[in-house]
Amino acid sequence: MGDESNLTNQLLIAMPTLADPNFSQSVAYLCEHNTDGALGIVINRPSGITVGELLEHLEIPLEDSEVAARPVYAGGPVQRERGFVLHRPLGDWDSSLTVADDLGVTTSRDILEAIARDEGPAEWLLALGYAGWGAGQLERELAENTWLNGPASLDILFHRPSDQRWYAAAASLGVDLSLLSSDTGHA
Repeated sequence: MGDESNLTNQLLIAMPTLADPNFSQSVAYLCEHNTDGALGIVINRPSGITVGELLEHLEIPLEDSEVAARPVYAGGPVQRERGFVLHRPLGDWDSSLTVADDLGVTTSRDILEAIARDEGPAEWLLALGYAGWGAGQLERELAENTWLNGPASLDILFHRPSDQRWYAAAASLGVDLSLLSSDTGHA
């Protein structure tokens, strides 16, 4: 796979026609894409669980009410019991994947403990589960116009409210999703 077809560090934006309930109106950040497949984290689906609830379940003490109230995202349908922290800067964590110069994804407990102590990364998003595609699967879905893809935006990843991320990600590519229909018509 050449660099021009590597979608690591890009956003996948579900087209309005994507009906799969795991991905309808979703935005996924691609953490890894190669000839073996792709791994992404859905960044706009709050799971209904807060960071405080998750840390309490893991018996990690947390006193910061602002951190406690942050949502845990439903990162995708694969390994929903496993946590993924998308963050910047990179830091030195036990189990991390560097995605971009200063952006990574970490799956080890030490980053959660640091976040709880207010010693974690400056910007972060916590998700349970991930989205995975087998070899060639994502390329087929892109060819079928299931997804749009474009450069990642730190604003969309970390600052934009989750209910605005789908429209904002498409708008960053010049696409107005409200003008696209999920219905097919007949002339």
